[in-house]
Amino acid sequence: MPSDASAPRMIGESASFLEMQEHVSRVAPLRKPVLIVGERGTGKELIAARLHYLSRRWQQAFLKINCAAVSETLLESQLFGHEAGAFTGATSQKKGYFERADGGTLFLDELANTALPVQEKILRVIEYGEFERLGGNQTLKVDVRLVAATNEDLPSLARRGRFREDLLDRLAFDVITLPPLRARVEDILVLAEHFAVGMVKELGGDYFHGFTPNMQRMLQTHTWPGNVRELKNVVERAVYHCPDKPISHLVFNPFESPFRPSSPAALAQTAAASVPAMAATAGAPDLSQLDTLDFVTHVQQYEIELLKQAMKRSQFNQRKAAEFLQMSYHQLRGYLRKYDLLG
Repeated sequence: MPSDASAPRMIGESASFLEMQEHVSRVAPLRKPVLIVGERGTGKELIAARLHYLSRRWQQAFLKINCAAVSETLLESQLFGHEAGAFTGATSQKKGYFERADGGTLFLDELANTALPVQEKILRVIEYGEFERLGGNQTLKVDVRLVAATNEDLPSLARRGRFREDLLDRLAFDVITLPPLRARVEDILVLAEHFAVGMVKELGGDYFHGFTPNMQRMLQTHTWPGNVRELKNVVERAVYHCPDKPISHLVFNPFESPFRPSSPAALAQTAAASVPAMAATAGAPDLSQLDTLDFVTHVQQYEIELLKQAMKRSQFNQRKAAEFLQMSYHQLRGYLRKYDLLG
């Protein structure tokens, strides 16, 4: 019998999450291929594993490969194997993923990155259960349940000739679309606490002290472009920096720093964003009346004014000012030191 205990644990209680879980449970017992669609960090690999461990194949092999991580030639060899002498460096016969997964499940992540010739061979395995190793002429038969995943719009790629429509038709027997974290607001604090408790254990702590109400609001209102993976990183980073009291600060971007090197493109973007803000402040120059503008000086003046107002608003409490500006205490100190405002 399939083992739910072996399936990876997934946490959530929102309607969209529970509906997706029910969808997985319905399709898991079938032998048909399944396509998983979702943004980065939504847990596509966990869903693939759950499909396997809830199926009748749960005691057989569950293999996985990221199609974007290897070149076209190497991917073909990895999937279908090769004979000795098939190419330079092929000194012996090697079984590929399809052959090794016989009787079990093969998970192809980032399927949209595969080349059309490789897609044709994958289609043949799905339709007839057969293939040849690279450099070989013996047709091999396998029984493999294929689960594929992508974060791209495959129908759109197919219309543009970048993905085989016949392969898409076979993969689309059932499509599981994973909801992004921003559509699972009810799950954010549940997941955050789960990740926090795990990090406390990793650090050898006794218990998790919780999140302050303000941090709970920040967690629930952040857009989470990296989804569950991003949430895990943010929460674990917060616990690491504050292991022995309630979490009162979150770092969403660990690269944020007043001393971070900027590319020319980033400087141009900053300039475009800063000029309207500067123009809205009292005493901002009328650019239409100027021949040139010392951009760096004006940006610095704008930053200094923001820092002064934030400090005044927070009654010169640096931690409160940092929280108001959504930066870390050390980042704020760096800015204050940069502009000689620590005195």
